[in-house]
Amino acid sequence: MSTSVELSIGGMTCASCAARIEKKLNKLDGVVATVNYATEKAKVTYDDKVGTDQLIATVEATGYTAELPKPPEAEPVAEEVDELRPLRDRLIASIVLTVPVIALGMIPALQFTFWQWLSLTLAAPVVTWAAWPFHKATLTNLRHGAATMDTLISLGVVAATAWSVYALFWGGAGEPGMKMPFTLIPSRGTGEAEIYLEVAAGVTMFILLGRYLEARAKRRSGTALRTLLDLGAKDVALLRNGDEKRVSISSLVVGDEFVVRPGEKIATDGIVVSGNSAVDLSMLTGESVPVEVGVDDAVVGATVNAGGRLVVRATRVGADTQLAQLARLVEDAQNGKAAVQRLADRISAVFVPIVITIAVATLGFWLGSGASPQVALTAAVAALIIACPCALGLATPTALLVGTGRGAQLGVLIKGPEVLESTRRVDTVVLDKTGTVTSGRMSLVEVLVAPGESRAEVLRLAGALEHASEHPIARAVASAALSEAGTLPDVEGFQNVEGLGVQGVVDGHAVIVGRVRLLEEWSQRLPAELAAAHAEIEASGRTAIAVGWDGQARAVLVVSDTVKPTSARAVAELRKLGLRPILLTGDNEALARAVAAQVGIDEVVAGVLPADKVDVIKRLQTEGRVVAMVGDGVNDAAALAQADLGLSMGTGTDVAIEASDLTLVRGDLMAAVDAIRLSRHTLRIIKGNLFWAFAYNVAALPLAAAGLLNPLLAGAAMAFSSVFVVTNSLRLRRFRSSAS
Repeated sequence: MSTSVELSIGGMTCASCAARIEKKLNKLDGVVATVNYATEKAKVTYDDKVGTDQLIATVEATGYTAELPKPPEAEPVAEEVDELRPLRDRLIASIVLTVPVIALGMIPALQFTFWQWLSLTLAAPVVTWAAWPFHKATLTNLRHGAATMDTLISLGVVAATAWSVYALFWGGAGEPGMKMPFTLIPSRGTGEAEIYLEVAAGVTMFILLGRYLEARAKRRSGTALRTLLDLGAKDVALLRNGDEKRVSISSLVVGDEFVVRPGEKIATDGIVVSGNSAVDLSMLTGESVPVEVGVDDAVVGATVNAGGRLVVRATRVGADTQLAQLARLVEDAQNGKAAVQRLADRISAVFVPIVITIAVATLGFWLGSGASPQVALTAAVAALIIACPCALGLATPTALLVGTGRGAQLGVLIKGPEVLESTRRVDTVVLDKTGTVTSGRMSLVEVLVAPGESRAEVLRLAGALEHASEHPIARAVASAALSEAGTLPDVEGFQNVEGLGVQGVVDGHAVIVGRVRLLEEWSQRLPAELAAAHAEIEASGRTAIAVGWDGQARAVLVVSDTVKPTSARAVAELRKLGLRPILLTGDNEALARAVAAQVGIDEVVAGVLPADKVDVIKRLQTEGRVVAMVGDGVNDAAALAQADLGLSMGTGTDVAIEASDLTLVRGDLMAAVDAIRLSRHTLRIIKGNLFWAFAYNVAALPLAAAGLLNPLLAGAAMAFSSVFVVTNSLRLRRFRSSAS
């Protein structure tokens, strides 16, 4: 029998680390493992003969840490800040100490008497304490016969530092008045009088900067789950023997009855045993219209009681509730994602051992040809330093920093570099209807009046009556009436008829607004034309309410969730980007088709539940499509996580935002167009950065190996490649929105 478990992995510094852990776990009999570098988790399916202790031991034997994750609510909120602080401290210290070291080493005019000893004093903490994470990772990897980017960084820093110390104490570089001129080709036998502390400290500083920016942008899977759990009620008014007692939600058991007052969250899934009300499901479904509930109706935990007092009997608690099931859907979808392989790490998997081999071969060649140890070591150090990947460390974070800064100005938040590659491959975009394509708010869209009736009078009287109600449909009618009439008359004898409508006296007229059934109870029947129109409207999925007064039905008001003004243009722009749009909604087929026709979408999937949305994304993926999902409700969170690219509306729920890869702050579908365009442009910049970062190094490697490149020049070339990378990234500041 197979069992699944999720492990929290610690100590990974690049995607190659995740690959190594995955390889080791999959070597165990009966184990199938997927390690996700982005979420720092491993999802493992294993036979009964393999225990979690063996899985953890295998990960630890590979040089990393593993543990069973704590419940999301038990994790400290400030965990991520605590993790970043040591890295930030090392970065700040290295910047303060390294800048003068680089200036002294690269500008001869600043080289005063004994400047070299000041450089050593300043560089020592940088190459030891600040660079310790690289040295530690290198030692760990070496114990397991592996090499990563950390290995090359550490070797470069150690080699440059060791040579500098040798030159200062035994090679003549420590003499008073020593100057280190900048030369293109090192002179034979003079290498021992030069130091490379600016290279050692500079490499450390630049790589720490890259790591810090990367760590800050990294998406953490636990945040979405914590946000989901926070949606639930924290306490409940428990009803026992007729008395109410406020207790913690954890005390609730199946069968308990509890009270839910207007405006309160329903504590858990249950059945209404007394009372009538309207329940706002928007935090779970994203849909805008509250659902009327009464005795024997089912209600869902974390939804809000928008109307009267309810007494509910708990039917599911804790991990069995719909909210908890949604949390598991998000978790499974996130962990099911394949780990994104970073471009730099893919290349460095081959590049790192090649560079080390070249440096060792260079040293051996010069020693074998009879050259002095100083000449041989100078060439080897130059080869190692020119290949130090400081520009590689900046290639992704600087482009991401500029790209995300520009994106924030345009209402787009990119959560991390792993997002960018997905935007290039996406060919299908799934759009949630409510709150994404449409506004998510009810509006009066049409007024149909009987012959001889005045539209203005219908709105004035119906609007006045609805103004006394808090129902979303009533607010839509009252808002439209106020905008046209300016002021509305007072209402006398207002009465709310549960589930049917409202009635009262306005300007001496007995006015009724609501379902046709309510008007018929007062013998007010719609004329044939209005009755036919009413039936057609209801069939299309829109909401139609009847208006009558003084014994006669006078009009039909059409209320609907309206399409956002920019949605049609956004769909057209998405098509231009090569994407195939699909409308996804929990609404009925007729309403969904009507909305799709307005915005130019041909493919519609309607009537889906939250879990079904995940299934729709999976089905499209099994068909070979690379899917982007745009949504805003909690019910979209699992689908956003399952999709190859998740885009959430910033006007939506926190959990949808946390589960997505891109957040659209503007709440405008045109922001989705900008998000994909900006992400693709940022990816192109990153690719260009990576190419040139390698081009500088690779082109200079033969010169270094041939002894024609001074290590100081290697450091300068490396610094120039970093300047180029930053300058290239700054081009993203000129990115313009499609909406402008």
